[in-house]
Amino acid sequence: MRPRKLSFEELVNQNKQELLSDHQAMTKIEEQLEKRHEQLTKKIKYVN
Repeated sequence: MRPRKLSFEELVNQNKQELLSDHQAMTKIEEQLEKRHEQLTKKIKYVN
């Protein structure tokens, strides 16, 4: 059985949701990297 074709509006909404999800994931990764970088720079300052 063939899958139902999506309307243009459904495709736009699906694409929008995927982009928002990707943006949220990237933001979370960036925040984690910044936090890790801050922790490492604090350790380096403490050692010096």
